[in-house]
Amino acid sequence: MPQSTALRAPAATTSAGAAPPRRAANIGLWLVMLAQLMLVLDATVVNVALPHIATDLRFSPAQLSWVLNAYALAFGGVLLLGGRVGDVFGRRRTFLIGVAAFTAFSLLGGMATSPLLLVLSRALQGLGAAFAAPSVLALVTTSAKDDGARHRALALFSAIASMGGALGLILGGVLTDAASWRWTLFINVPIGAVILVAVPRLVPETPRRSGRFDVLGAVTATGGAVAIVWALLQAADHGWTDARTLGGLAVGAALLVGLAITERRVAHPLLRPELLRSPSRVGALAAMAATYGGMLAMFFLMVQYLEDVLGLSPLVTGLAFLPMPLSVFAMSRVIPRLVERFGAERLVISGALLRVVGFVPLTQIGAHTPFPVVVGALVATGISAGMTFMPLTTLALRNVEPEHAGAASGLFQTMQQLGGAVGLAIVASTYAAFAVPGDVLAGGRAGFVSATVLSGLALVAAVGLSLRARRP
Repeated sequence: MPQSTALRAPAATTSAGAAPPRRAANIGLWLVMLAQLMLVLDATVVNVALPHIATDLRFSPAQLSWVLNAYALAFGGVLLLGGRVGDVFGRRRTFLIGVAAFTAFSLLGGMATSPLLLVLSRALQGLGAAFAAPSVLALVTTSAKDDGARHRALALFSAIASMGGALGLILGGVLTDAASWRWTLFINVPIGAVILVAVPRLVPETPRRSGRFDVLGAVTATGGAVAIVWALLQAADHGWTDARTLGGLAVGAALLVGLAITERRVAHPLLRPELLRSPSRVGALAAMAATYGGMLAMFFLMVQYLEDVLGLSPLVTGLAFLPMPLSVFAMSRVIPRLVERFGAERLVISGALLRVVGFVPLTQIGAHTPFPVVVGALVATGISAGMTFMPLTTLALRNVEPEHAGAASGLFQTMQQLGGAVGLAIVASTYAAFAVPGDVLAGGRAGFVSATVLSGLALVAAVGLSLRARRP
């Protein structure tokens, strides 16, 4: 793989003014990674609990996906602003503010007594995550001493990003079965408290950068994403030609066009146009959006299948996903060497192809489908995630200057989260549109077709990446 330009920052210091000892710095880095795992887990930790949440708080099938989408939309829509705030005010400070907000609203969500309060709490959780997450990736990339260290750090970060969703399903099953669905949110409180106390002592602050904030860009980016996902969910109940569906899509498109115009004119854009001038970066962003969208969609559908069709408990349902994080972990041990040997683009193509192959049998899933078919799909998803997340992260952050590391990190994670939200909305809409009362499989099979198509789009984007890389 062509050697990437290093993301090096000036030596950072702790609040006391001295660089922390190596051991303390390593502990601090692991705590930051723990925070990232917590943020990623929350995208899926309530997934296994959805049937219980629906019964307890009386959610409709279409409304239920907002428990997941409210978090993903707020997370993805504000990530760019969160990255910019970290660049200007310091990444450790911004990280801690985000974790504090995330922890507080996790507590509020766990105490929710109505659908509105739970969805609102999830959105505010996502807002806190949007300020914390870009600083995690920026701290990882700017603190690496060389390309080898950077690849190892990115492999760890990518392993957390790719297997965090499956671990969330497992943890959600354990907590729901052992206590209540509310503990899928309460669990964040002690973890967040430990991070808030320890990180200021162990993690150095980064230098601040001058600049202002592009509030208009944040409003148009978030508004456009929310409008499009809302319209996709409306299609399930009212049809694709309904005025609400078409109006939502039109408003979303108009806001995104406004974002594109605004970012070319403001002095300190939220979305830096030069970050999108690299074809390989654009391809990596598109591939990540489609990849994560397909994965979250598969999780959503698989939970319904395991609990409603096979009658498994939340605990057993969560444990059924165990092959996936194990596969991701196994791949994380070798992926840096594979990137060096074969190149990032080839691994992304191989992983996307394997994911499509694993999803195809799920389109014909039934009550008597052999369980090894389900396990095989989860293993294929885990291996493919391990093969693609780290290379895509490398491609998205290649040749980014240190002062723009937060913005680039925010852009990459924005595409991941919004890709997940849009993909989940498409599949949830398809699931509801083809649903037959008393027959989960009718909508489930149609939903798995949509998830397979999303994975196919990731494969197309990966092939485009390879073709770009071969051009002189």
